[in-house]
Amino acid sequence: MDKDYLEADLPASIQKAIAELLQGEKEQVLHLDCLSDELYGAINANLWGGCITEEQADYLRSKYL
Repeated sequence: MDKDYLEADLPASIQKAIAELLQGEKEQVLHLDCLSDELYGAINANLWGGCITEEQADYLRSKYL
């Protein structure tokens, strides 16, 4: 089932963290763990702040982390 709709209208902090993680993977940077932690933190902060749903958070974690 296509769940791309869960990535629609994400907060800027999550979009930025995803872009940086993907760029880091592409460039094979040594600090990939830090980029993963940034995304994990952005997901959690936005979840607890009520900006994204639990379903979105779970989807983003499984897709990117």
